[in-house]
Amino acid sequence: MFDFVRKHTRILQLILILLILPSFVVFGIQGYSKFGDDTGTVAKVGKQKVTQQEWDAAHRNVVERARAQQPDLDISLLDKPELKLQSLDALVREYVLTAASRDQRLAAPTARVQRFFVSDPKYAALRNPDGSLNKALIEARGMTPVQLESMLREEITVNQVLNGVLVSAQSSSLANRQAVDALFQVRDVQWLKFEPKTYAAKLEPTAEQLQAYYKDPANQAWLKTPEKADVQYVVLDIEALKQRVSVSEDDLRRSYEENKARFTTPEERRASHILIKAEKSATADEKKAARAKAEQLLAQLKKNPAAFAELARKNSDDPGSAANGGDLDFFGRGAMVKSFEDAAFSMKTGQISDLVESEFGFHIIQLTAVRGGSAQPFEAVRAQLEEDARKQLAQRQYAEAAEKFTNAVYEQSDSLKPVADELKLTVQSMNDVLHQPGAKDQGALSNVRLLNALFDENNRGKGRNTEAVEIAPNRLVSARIVKYSAAAVMPFDQARSVLRDNWVKAEALKAARADAEQKMATWKKSPESAQMPAAVQMSRRTVMAQPPAVLDAVLRVPEKQLPAWTVVDLGAEGSALVKVNKIVPLQISPQELQETEAQFGGYWARAEADAYYRALKREYKVQFLNEGKKLMDKAKETTKSSSNQ
Repeated sequence: MFDFVRKHTRILQLILILLILPSFVVFGIQGYSKFGDDTGTVAKVGKQKVTQQEWDAAHRNVVERARAQQPDLDISLLDKPELKLQSLDALVREYVLTAASRDQRLAAPTARVQRFFVSDPKYAALRNPDGSLNKALIEARGMTPVQLESMLREEITVNQVLNGVLVSAQSSSLANRQAVDALFQVRDVQWLKFEPKTYAAKLEPTAEQLQAYYKDPANQAWLKTPEKADVQYVVLDIEALKQRVSVSEDDLRRSYEENKARFTTPEERRASHILIKAEKSATADEKKAARAKAEQLLAQLKKNPAAFAELARKNSDDPGSAANGGDLDFFGRGAMVKSFEDAAFSMKTGQISDLVESEFGFHIIQLTAVRGGSAQPFEAVRAQLEEDARKQLAQRQYAEAAEKFTNAVYEQSDSLKPVADELKLTVQSMNDVLHQPGAKDQGALSNVRLLNALFDENNRGKGRNTEAVEIAPNRLVSARIVKYSAAAVMPFDQARSVLRDNWVKAEALKAARADAEQKMATWKKSPESAQMPAAVQMSRRTVMAQPPAVLDAVLRVPEKQLPAWTVVDLGAEGSALVKVNKIVPLQISPQELQETEAQFGGYWARAEADAYYRALKREYKVQFLNEGKKLMDKAKETTKSSSNQ
């Protein structure tokens, strides 16, 4: 056999080539075709592709901004389809407007970029107090001044696409007036409320009625006990790790010495002074006279220090302190001119200085008190030092502990005890944990992503650990179901009390509605028999005591049908019988009319800008693909089902 191979090597090579070549051609063509298809593309704007990676990055930026503003925010809430769709829409919008600005040859001059940077509040953090660029902060954010300028220029250029429509949009005076009339129109109305409680006392269901109500498919949802479980869970966070780390006394004392400045109150001194003014612009003779006067006062003080306050009131040229006997209250370093500060901080309490010259003249200083300047004793700050040290050690250990936690709950998925023992954590328990908690606070078990994993139909009956779920920054949780209770309709006997209450509420609502409709029919035929309250004036301009549903119904009645009657559904509050009598002439000041029409013009401009953007989307043939199309189709289905309800 091997001899045959050695003798016929070329023949075998040819056979191998013939076998390999077809598969190479097939797989090679497939590879090149895949290279040119739309795999990984979520949208297209003309020929420009919006990739899945771009979408992920854009949504990640949204999540990071949200977490920076609310560190305890449940991350799973930001992964909802509605928010991901908003991220994709924003990305597509940026592509469309960029393409439009390029085709329209729009540009932003350097002077305009500079004005935009200086005036826009969202860039205030990147500006120095004088309005110049804070280069250090820009570099800290991983950008160069050139990159920032390019970003600003692009933002201005893109904004110009829609700004032209926003600025030039105009609505007719007729449309403005109609909008104002619709908003502020006043109607003369009489209305009467029919409350369910008026009818409830007369209602008592029979056993047959309760049975029928119990079996009504419309009531099955609220008769169901929710899906719930008794749960064990383990939490790994900085607080948990702090409990397992220890700090030696030597380390605490070393930290105290290294950070003694943190526990030291800055020294402050209280002084009084007498100022004999001699400013820089004073002549030599004026300065000589001021010094002579100061020396004379100093000589008096050396003989009688107790006269300091009196001499200050009579002689000091400092109006702010002279009235107080020269008292300057407490001050720290940096608050006074250097020569004054050096003298004050070198004196002892009660001491009077020699003459101290400054740019203001000649000072005589008396130090009256000293406070601060000494560190708190170790014992007073030991607890804080230990807390800080534990937190720092826990933060250093968290990454390693998180990896162990994640692996352990997966590898030993039938119990949480091993991971708790290894990391010195506590296995906690909670009964009646709801899959959909609503208003119930379930603490760490309120996280949507964790609950979905916990109640997953492939897992809930097996009692396995969930994966490690991050419910907050530096906080991981794994949980397992100990006892599961599926959602189920309550037995009739258990639900009897609730059934009766809900039956009475439902029938009382029907009775209230029926009474309102019966009275409307009667009073329409015999207006003189109507027992309606006095008329009130209703308008969106003024907030009255009526429910919003009543106001909406009143303003929806066509003007040609007035006077008109209608019954309004108030939900759980019953029904309302409404009679709209007439329209009251509108009274509005010219200034208010002008302001309202200007506001309406703004709404009109935004509507036109939105319409223009939709036209641009059609022009640039925006289409959604792959995951983007799935999400868009799902959003359309949701909108359609909502509108049909």
